[in-house]
Amino acid sequence: MNTFNTIDFFSDLSLIDDPYPFFRHLWAQGPVVDLPTHGVVAVIGYEEGFEVLRNHADFSSIVSATGPIPPIPFAVEGDDISAQIEQHRSTMPFAAMLVAQDQPDHTKTRRLLNGLLTPKRFKENEEFLHALADRKIDGFIDDGKLEVVSGYGHPFATLAIADLMGMPEEAVAPALAGCGRMPGVIGDPKEMENNPLETLAMVFYGMLAERRENPRGDVMSILAQATHADGTLPEIGEIVSLAAVLFGAGQDSTVRLIASTLKRIAEHQDLQDVVRADPALIPQFIEEALRLDGSTKGTFRLAKRRAVIGGRTVEPGQVVLVMLSAINRDPRLFENPDEFQLDRANVRKHLAFGAGIHGCIGAPLARAEARLTVEKLLARTSNIRFDEDVHGPEGARRYDYQPNFTQRALSSLNIVFDKA
Repeated sequence: MNTFNTIDFFSDLSLIDDPYPFFRHLWAQGPVVDLPTHGVVAVIGYEEGFEVLRNHADFSSIVSATGPIPPIPFAVEGDDISAQIEQHRSTMPFAAMLVAQDQPDHTKTRRLLNGLLTPKRFKENEEFLHALADRKIDGFIDDGKLEVVSGYGHPFATLAIADLMGMPEEAVAPALAGCGRMPGVIGDPKEMENNPLETLAMVFYGMLAERRENPRGDVMSILAQATHADGTLPEIGEIVSLAAVLFGAGQDSTVRLIASTLKRIAEHQDLQDVVRADPALIPQFIEEALRLDGSTKGTFRLAKRRAVIGGRTVEPGQVVLVMLSAINRDPRLFENPDEFQLDRANVRKHLAFGAGIHGCIGAPLARAEARLTVEKLLARTSNIRFDEDVHGPEGARRYDYQPNFTQRALSSLNIVFDKA
């Protein structure tokens, strides 16, 4: 039987349902520790993790989605492997994704979204979300029960990101079919060698290529016509890849946040009553839920050169895991870090969505969708609770989480409620 001193974080399924005892075990050793396998250094301290996420000179984001699996496809040579990373980038899975790009390419690519992700566009999208949330709730409110992930979360998030991007309705279903599974799945390492976004990109190619030739004045045309800072049009493939990432990220972050938030509401009736009585507390409630049980366990960096993190030296080519879920329970920053505190003054300091230039691009949308969902569901129901036929009685609850070492995602969540 494995102990925390020998356990493989990247394959052991015993860590899926409740990874927090393992994180506390690591914390007892300090803010930067060596994991027992794959030569990975784990950063679990807030200051140390924040530093790594913003240190683009010493750390590459090329392995942000995959970590040590599969290993980098080259033997480390010299004290600075920056050139090797770029030489082999095309052979590494997910390395073309925005989240895996390094400077200056990341800023250059991210700029292409400036015309799309604007305050005006988010406001227009939020107006759409109000009506969408009501329509989706109308569909199940009389049933008195709901499977949150597939019955609400996925369809709601899909239509929300499609509206933000200006996708025609007929393109949504094909795009969903191309999403596939995201990196971090525990199982056959070959799973990591396939990029599901390649299939998804083909769906966007036709739309964006047509709008580049014949702009329609719609949101998708804005993305198709976006230019670099010098006024040049990027290759169509760059725009297509960006659209695919945005479509996938806009759903994943939201679905996981909605599910985890409603799980906490069903778990704590007293807290549910407080927030229902004062909807102004909902944004704070969501932030504390993100801090305590965020949807991303961690993100990875690859050391380009020798660096020091919290007194620990990291060598070129070594993978660093910035454990966001553990960082958000750093006792040096968050008092009583394992407790849910609705009035936590510094809750916005959490790193559930990462930090710096690689902070989650879907975070504003996820927050807005979760806030509207909680607000409207609390207003139209009372006594939200677990379906005990699925999750078991109090004291013996059971949940099904996806087997993934980077994401913390409920596969399903069944609740019952009384109609208000």
